[in-house]
Amino acid sequence: MDIFNLIGSLLGYVLYFCFSIVQNYAWAIVLFTIIVKAVVFPTAIKQQKNMAKTAAMSRKQQEIREKYGNDKVKMNEEMQKLYEREGASPMNGCLTTMLLPMIIFFGVYFAVLNPLTNTLHYDSQSVTNCVSYLNTLPGIGNSFNTYYGQIDILNLAQTSAGVTYLDGFFSTDQIAQIQQFGSSFNLFGIDLLGRPSDGGWNPFTNVLILVPVLCFLSSVVTQLLTMRFQSGNTGQQQPGCMKIMFIIFPLFTAYIAYSVPAAVGFYWIISNLLGLAQSVVLQKFYNVNIMTAKSEAQRVALMNINEAKVKYDYNPRQRVLEPQSTQNNNSKKKKGKKK
Repeated sequence: MDIFNLIGSLLGYVLYFCFSIVQNYAWAIVLFTIIVKAVVFPTAIKQQKNMAKTAAMSRKQQEIREKYGNDKVKMNEEMQKLYEREGASPMNGCLTTMLLPMIIFFGVYFAVLNPLTNTLHYDSQSVTNCVSYLNTLPGIGNSFNTYYGQIDILNLAQTSAGVTYLDGFFSTDQIAQIQQFGSSFNLFGIDLLGRPSDGGWNPFTNVLILVPVLCFLSSVVTQLLTMRFQSGNTGQQQPGCMKIMFIIFPLFTAYIAYSVPAAVGFYWIISNLLGLAQSVVLQKFYNVNIMTAKSEAQRVALMNINEAKVKYDYNPRQRVLEPQSTQNNNSKKKKGKKK
């Protein structure tokens, strides 16, 4: 958790930069997600290239399966050698499709969970002392959640009575910043600091319940279309990590979105929608068929260039084709003998 909290602190700088531009935390999350997708987009292209290489190796893979079908160990060894020779890996896509998104997801979670220390970057000791103090006050301490203490401080700062409790822990400028920052979590009348689990399952009385639902649906649709694009281009089964992600991740992220502040689930929804747009772009300009064709064209062009570097002349005495350099040497030897 300390590692994710550190990641949340680092991402908090980017989130606050986005917030300083749009002055609304929800739109800051949208801008932040666009930046993240733009940064990792080259990695997605690299994954497409790896899939193109894997698709091109399908015939060689089939030959290995037929030859070593009864010896699984030998077959796996030959498969590994084939991947090494071709410069491809069946697990390259797992970093961008599974690990990296989840690392960023938990980083955003801790940035939202601890907004004072990870986004506004206030002194952690002052924040801890304030949370401990508020937790002991009659009337406030009963409803004050230590785990979500920093979020409760944002909510407390929205009332004039609550501001008085923050004196002595934060400066006047900091309190004003906390008030402004806390009010920015409102999107179309929806408080993204609220937790869907606190209001029940009725969407008419708890609109936040739509956040985990949309989180689940957007995740399933995005992954389904992405896998369909990729399998349709290659005709190959997806890596094991993709199948695991398709089954587990939507449920997992929906459960997390149900339990934590809605801002985290909102980030995941935006991330899924932008991921879907990214898949469409990759399918249009970087699909496996295009990448395979480009790779084959580069290979043929390189072969033609290498062949053009060697010029052959015909030698009627030897009745063979010899390089130009060889014929020149033979001519010099004949002139030497005549002299």
